Amino acid sequence: MRLRTGLQAALAYVLLLAIVALGVPLALSLSTRVNDEVRSKALGEAEVVAAAAADLLRPVNARGLGTIANQAASQVSGRVMVVDGSGVVLTDAGVKTPETGASYASRPEIVKALAGQPVQLERASRTLGTGILATAVPIVQSGTTIGAVRITQDVTAVHAAVTRVELGLALIGIIVLAAGLLVGRVIAGQIARPLRRLDGVARRVADGDLSARAEVEGSREQRSLSTSFNEMTDRLARFVSSQRAFVADASHQLRTPLTGLRLRIEEARASGVSAEAAAQLDAGVAEVDRLAQIVDELLVLSRAGEREQPGERLDLAMLIDRALARWSATAADRGITLERGEQEGGPVWCSSADADRAIDVLIENALRYASRGTAVTVASDPGRVEVRDRGPGLGEQDGEALFERFHRGSAGRRGPAGSGLGLAIARELARGWGGDVTLRNRQGGGAVATFTLPEANE
Repeated sequence: MRLRTGLQAALAYVLLLAIVALGVPLALSLSTRVNDEVRSKALGEAEVVAAAAADLLRPVNARGLGTIANQAASQVSGRVMVVDGSGVVLTDAGVKTPETGASYASRPEIVKALAGQPVQLERASRTLGTGILATAVPIVQSGTTIGAVRITQDVTAVHAAVTRVELGLALIGIIVLAAGLLVGRVIAGQIARPLRRLDGVARRVADGDLSARAEVEGSREQRSLSTSFNEMTDRLARFVSSQRAFVADASHQLRTPLTGLRLRIEEARASGVSAEAAAQLDAGVAEVDRLAQIVDELLVLSRAGEREQPGERLDLAMLIDRALARWSATAADRGITLERGEQEGGPVWCSSADADRAIDVLIENALRYASRGTAVTVASDPGRVEVRDRGPGLGEQDGEALFERFHRGSAGRRGPAGSGLGLAIARELARGWGGDVTLRNRQGGGAVATFTLPEANE
């Protein structure tokens, strides 16, 4: 939806830019042309009247002058006046109250016309109280100016003609923009539809479904993109599959020699050796066990993105009860009290095996680093489990680095041996179900590990 809206907005912007870029110069050009045509028409009509009036002034033919003046007035939608050589009005057409007999000798356009000079100007009219376009030409007979023709038009009417042209262009621009947006909506839908489907497939792949494939559709570029995406997903699926197969095979192949090595070390110790040699052999067994644990945890990490078991509604209190039962004996052996904290949890969505494994990692870490004689508390809130200890806590350089594989942090380097994979496993398992695992320092000393999961819908 956002892609389609973005395409429509881009198209609307381009159309608007095109309309403005083409329409504004066109409107200015047409406005100038209309204004020039109005002026040219007025001047042309004045010259026609002047030519016809040259034979009607000596002697004065008032009826004839009135006829041609009225015809010109209807053509230019203005006032047409014919004056004699002294500026006295002989005929006055296009007005309700003609001023025949009045003297217009003082009018600037009449002055210039009687001097033999055609003129066209805009000026304010004292009698009308508005601006007028005045056009005046001399009436010439045998090389002598014997009168003048004056045409006046209201400037407002001239400007109205120009405005009508501009409004017409604006209306055309709006119609073109609306039609373009309608067409753009269709085009944007055709472009966005394949991309939306591809986005949906990409999200499925991001969620771990490597079997998802994009439909090859749309334009040539979109089909090429879908094909490249499918090829990439195929290679990714093969790579992940081969990686998991390698880890699984390596884990399986390593278990047998590790088991054999442990048995040989135990037999060597049982055969009777010095106390110093026995201690070294015990250390060797511990290292073999640690190596076996690393192999097992690498196998778990390699499968963390796969959901081998379906999700189900799990009660946090039940998960904590099971975890306390599993780790109570270990805690007692280490002189640590494993206790239940506040229980305000509800149902969450996860596979039982993944939830148990993640909680086990957090409790095991807490028991490993907690001081003897202290307590490790397991509590819950809606959608999360907290494991709180009174160990050394997080160092300044720790934080997110503790979730990197094989990174054990400052406390781990000083404390008991471990694989450095437990927290990475817990986070991978949690995030596979939409949850997370985080660490923070506890007030008063120690650390708090939080395991969150999405709450199950009723």
